[in-house]
Amino acid sequence: MELDAASRTGVDDIREIIDGVRYKPVSARYKVYIIDEVHMLSRNAFNALLKTLEEPPEHTKFVFATTEIRKVPVTVLSRCQRFDLRRIDAAELATHLTGIAKQEAVELQPGAAALLARAADGSVRDGLSLLDQAIALSQGPIEETPVRAMLGLADRGLAFDLLEHVARGRIAEALALYGEMHQGGADALALAQDLLELTHALTRLKVVPGAGAPDLLPGAAQERAAALAGGMPMAALTRLWQMLLKGVAEVQTAPDARAAFEMVMVRLAFAAELPSPAELVRRLQGTPEAPSAAAPATMSAAPAAPVRGGRADAIGERTLPPGPSGGAPALARRAEPVPQAAPQQPALPQPQSFEEVVALFAERREALLRTQLATAVHLVHFEPGRLEFRPEPQAPRDLASKVGNLLTQWTGQRWVVSIASAGGAPTLAEQAKTVTAQRQDEASAHPLIKAVLDAFPGAKVEAVRDLARAPAAAAPGDPTEDRSGDETGDADETGEPV
Repeated sequence: MELDAASRTGVDDIREIIDGVRYKPVSARYKVYIIDEVHMLSRNAFNALLKTLEEPPEHTKFVFATTEIRKVPVTVLSRCQRFDLRRIDAAELATHLTGIAKQEAVELQPGAAALLARAADGSVRDGLSLLDQAIALSQGPIEETPVRAMLGLADRGLAFDLLEHVARGRIAEALALYGEMHQGGADALALAQDLLELTHALTRLKVVPGAGAPDLLPGAAQERAAALAGGMPMAALTRLWQMLLKGVAEVQTAPDARAAFEMVMVRLAFAAELPSPAELVRRLQGTPEAPSAAAPATMSAAPAAPVRGGRADAIGERTLPPGPSGGAPALARRAEPVPQAAPQQPALPQPQSFEEVVALFAERREALLRTQLATAVHLVHFEPGRLEFRPEPQAPRDLASKVGNLLTQWTGQRWVVSIASAGGAPTLAEQAKTVTAQRQDEASAHPLIKAVLDAFPGAKVEAVRDLARAPAAAAPGDPTEDRSGDETGDADETGEPV
């Protein structure tokens, strides 16, 4: 007895099974309940079935089938034996389909069987459905060409030609060939997937010669694929795979599949002759290019992109007159002159204290960062090349990275600036304010100043200036600095400081 859980998901449907379980079979030894797509059952239905699964009658067997094993509750999985069904190999599936066709008195050619097996993607049920369609469409023997038209596939030889055109940058030939294939009924998505599979097979042949997939490259296609793989460097194959992988997704979602596939081919053709990063470095450095054993002259002879307006679209190429055949102009590679690097500024000496770091930011006219370091940073640890501090909540989140990058750039040595979550000394502004308060208290306690304060009620000490201290040596964050343009104090008529 079979139950489709996709259409019968409720508790009432499960209760019918539970009520029938208690009765023994009439004409057989066992009652077998097959629940297809069991993951579609509701949670309440699973709970209702749980007790029966835990203690089933001896005459009852349950078989659950699902494609979404993760959606089945763990309580149900723990009471079942699990069998994971694997995909059938394409060659084995083709043999199976051929045997069934023989029993049905239908001749199935090997090429057609291989196409049906590959389209089934390891599923015997899908393969049998496709075989039924092929039998209904064919009046006699099932041949490869009608099956390919039924599946919307292109001829494998034409797919090879198309891949070779785009791999060598021949976009005009590729577009013309695809136009013919489209008129013949080739599906754009199926063709893009064919090119993806061929790229995979070529990469396997490139990495391990002779390891191509027999189901993808049967017979003489192996030799042609080996020759094509030998003429393409690994960088080109991996780039081809990545662009095709993205192209398949674009063809699936585009309103016009044909236009999307043509744009994919245009990108592939224009990227076919892009230089590798190592080659770009050699060109920029002006060193001669090393010949690549993996890329023969036939691969580099085709231009990556058409030349327009008397200039080449690729780096390091210049235009030449058209060839004698009247085709695209040949491209001659030349090394670009190396631009002279701008003279670098000499590295500054390493700051030996946090105060010197703040002074360096003031010297380099980084006023905002200097203020943030002086007022919103609590120093935890300092050593040349390493700085750790605890920032205030109002400090920017990227303060540590900015300070580290600028110190590394200015000193020419790597600085590691990290953030601590606790601890740290008072900020430089707080330290300067404390020193100023102490100096004012000391000045107020001086007998002469005290006498002046007593003589003038309401007077107070506003600032204490150190006459022996140069203006540039003012402590960072000192609130008394720059208060007056006269850092040397007042003077009488004799010019002596007071």
